[in-house]
Amino acid sequence: MIKIEECAIIKKIESRFNMVFKTRVSRIVSSSIIFFSFGVIVSTTCLSILHSIDSHKGVGGLETSAVPVAADDDFKALSGLLEETKEPEPAIEVAVDETPAAVIPFESAKVEPATLTYQTYRVKSGDMIGYIADAFGITQDTIISVNNIRQSRLIQPDQYLKIPSMPGILYTVKADGETIQKISEKYEVDAQKCALVNYLNPSTELKAGYSLFVPDAELDWMTRQEINGDLFKRPLKVRYWLSSSYGWRDSPFNTGSRSFHGGIDMAVAQGTPIYPAMDGKVTTAGYNATYGNYVIVTHHSGYKTLYGHMSKITCQKGNFVYAQKTQIGLVGSTGLSTGPHLHFTVYKNGNTINPSSVLN
Repeated sequence: MIKIEECAIIKKIESRFNMVFKTRVSRIVSSSIIFFSFGVIVSTTCLSILHSIDSHKGVGGLETSAVPVAADDDFKALSGLLEETKEPEPAIEVAVDETPAAVIPFESAKVEPATLTYQTYRVKSGDMIGYIADAFGITQDTIISVNNIRQSRLIQPDQYLKIPSMPGILYTVKADGETIQKISEKYEVDAQKCALVNYLNPSTELKAGYSLFVPDAELDWMTRQEINGDLFKRPLKVRYWLSSSYGWRDSPFNTGSRSFHGGIDMAVAQGTPIYPAMDGKVTTAGYNATYGNYVIVTHHSGYKTLYGHMSKITCQKGNFVYAQKTQIGLVGSTGLSTGPHLHFTVYKNGNTINPSSVLN
């Protein structure tokens, strides 16, 4: 009888212990969830504040009503000051119901400033020219032209960009006698606005080399494609190994000398089809001791491309060929070569340029 009572007591104790244990565990879990949620909210708020502060770095200063020309040294001097100073928002005066003028920012007034001004912007990691242009209400062409960017994909974090207060491009007068009226007609923009921004008369004859800002103008299609790296297509449609880059290199034939490599070498299997990198006309198709079987295609705007070491040429001089559509030859190892590959050179007005900078 006593044993039965002892067992009952033990069971009650165990039941009580289990209940207490479960209650404590539940409290611990609940507390953990509450503290975790609180931590997420605090962290998110702090990150938002930091992002807001960081997004304003490098904005303000460098405002001018003159022709938008600035030396690089000006921006080097500014680089140490931009984080410490902040320019106030530009404001204009407007009359409201014949009461004294009220000062409101441009964003509220929706009035375009009459003068051209500049800000500076420090590029952040992950920035693209398109995103920056949208943020400031201007065009990609504007940022590219004003900052003389030759390769839009190569902007770097912490680089400073000049940001004008209106969309447009910089234009350099080509010959003596050009006028704002003629330049505006060329770009199909308002001559009066262009003259106002540059403090000039629309009919004033300008000298060659003079730079002015042309509001609302855009770059021509070819220039934009070249700067964005979209002008040329890859001459091979398959994966390849870049066996030799553009520039100075040690001789691949173990001569111990160094020479300038005017193109890139694209190593790939023998017999791989080769296509022109851009539409054009075949102006040379033959054999050379250095390039073996090779083809030269002439394109618009002073561009030419050379394709060397072919095992076979499949086009003729005078043929018009199309990018990535017309086969012009097969990969080989003719001429001075250590194995199957395509030597690819790009010429601009007779001078070689790095093909990697213009290939899409």
